[in-house]
Order: sequence, then structure tokens, then C-alpha cells
Amino acid sequence: MSAVVTVGETMALLDAPASGRLGGSLPVGIGGAESNVAIGLARLGVDCGWVSRVGDDALGTFVTREIRAEGVRVVAVRDPDAPTGLMLKEHRNGRPWRVRYYRAGSAASRLSTADVDAVADEIGAADVLHLTGITAALGASPLAAVERAIEVARAAGTLVSFDVNHRATLWGDETAAPVLARLAAAADLVFAGPEEAALVLGRTPGPSSFDEGELLARELAKRGPATVVVKLGALGALALSGDEVHRASALPVEVVDPVGAGDAFVAGYLSQVVAGGSVPDALRTANACGAAVCRVPGDWEGLPTRMDLDLLNADGEVVR
Repeated sequence: MSAVVTVGETMALLDAPASGRLGGSLPVGIGGAESNVAIGLARLGVDCGWVSRVGDDALGTFVTREIRAEGVRVVAVRDPDAPTGLMLKEHRNGRPWRVRYYRAGSAASRLSTADVDAVADEIGAADVLHLTGITAALGASPLAAVERAIEVARAAGTLVSFDVNHRATLWGDETAAPVLARLAAAADLVFAGPEEAALVLGRTPGPSSFDEGELLARELAKRGPATVVVKLGALGALALSGDEVHRASALPVEVVDPVGAGDAFVAGYLSQVVAGGSVPDALRTANACGAAVCRVPGDWEGLPTRMDLDLLNADGEVVR
């Protein structure tokens, strides 16, 4: 059984050249918020499971093999009637610029309550169930699966972690807001950026700051979650747990590719939750993991191990 269970879609990832012009061979990778978190936890020594659906195709084989190779327990139905999702990361001026998704009708868009019921025992035995708003955006059936997973976790006393992770390309704000608000209210631990928190609360966000983050966290906490973590990007992050506020500044880092940093942050935070660490320790670990991913290209390739975290601020001398 896994200490943390995640549920959500992982797609094959095509990475366009830095020039932005397609042609020749393209490197193939994987990407998905929930599997990014699972891999991040596994690298930090936390037993983690990932639940999903993939197509009965070469991309489905590739996705599950890559995640399993990172030490994550994979429970993914092979769907013969729907393909594995695909995304394309485009670049501009040598940096990631836009991600296009080709996931309509994908196998993961057919996630259902039956898929959750098949792993109910594992969810019930876990310390944490981690979900995101992305899965809820894939359609009525995946949303029902998310809600069923929360129901199973609550009945078993498993902590429910929810990253709002709003994707405007999947559903509009007006459609997403009430659903994300309902899911956040049902969670024990909520992660959100300031814009996402404001969306859930139905208000306009103010300038990004620790004070604004605290205001948003307090309003969110009134909806139900015991702990609210607001990710403030280059500023850092804060956590409201009970009535106690903790702030942590971000590590200075040269950003090469910010995609996946939020998932790395969540993985770092949850690793401390599972270990029984303090909220300040959780924030420090989360910020360090996010910084590590920003330093290298890729959604998850830069996810750190414990040793990597120790070396994060090393002087860069080559070991010979």
C-alpha cells in the first residue's frame, strides 16, 4: 500500500525545438500534474501510487513504463477504445511559451467511479489522497471519480489534499469556479495560487503579496479546509494551519523552465506531511523542490532527491 495515492491523467509529451519550428524527430516524454507529484514524492522516499487510465497503445505503454520506472506504484486501466492523451510544449525565444493539449476523448477522460472503487482499499490505507482540479475539468465522469475518491478517503480518515490547478484551456472560469470551490471545501489541505484562490472565492485578486496571500488563505479556510497553502511564485509561499500563519521566501534561482514547479512544490510539502514534519519544514522543502525543477528543462525531470536538496545551494565545484 502507498502512503500517498494520486488520481489523474498523464499524457505523452512532445517537446518542440527551441526555435519553435517543427521538423525532424521530436523527443517524447510524459507530463501530468498528479504523476509529477507522485514521482516527486517517490524521489523523496515516499511510497506513492498513481491511478489513471491510458490507451491500449504505444503511448500508454510508454507513460506507464516511465512512471513505474520512477518507483511509483501504477494502477492504470488499458482502454482499448480510447487513446492516450498527448500534449505539445512550444517554445519562443528559447524558452517554454505555450502548451497545447490533445486530450479530448482520451482514455483518462473516461475515468469513472468504478476506477476509484477498484482502489478503494489503497485509498483507505493511505496517509494522503492527492487530487487536482485538472481531473475534474476532463468531464462529468472524471469529476464523479474525484468526488468518489474524496468520499472514500473521508470515510477512511485519509487526509485529502487538493491542488486547485485551474486550466482555463479546459474549462472557463464561470464553469470551473463553483466546482473547484466545492472540491476545495471538501479537502483537508488546499494548494492554490492567488489567482486560483480568488477564482474559488469569487473575488478579484489583489497584487501578489504575502498579505494578500494570507487574506485569501483565511477566506478559503472558512470554507472547510484545515490547512490552506498559497503559492506566491518568486515571492515564496505561505500556509495557514488552524489560526497560525507561516511564511517562507522562495530560493533565488535562475529559471530555465517553470513548468512543473507547482507540482514539485506540492510533492515537497506532502513529503513532510507524511513524515509528520512541521508546517515551516513543509514550506521550506516545498520551496526547495520548486526551485530545483525551475533550474532544468522538463516538467518533472528536475524533481530532486533528498541528496539533491542537500546540494541545492552547493558552490558548483566539480567532484573529481
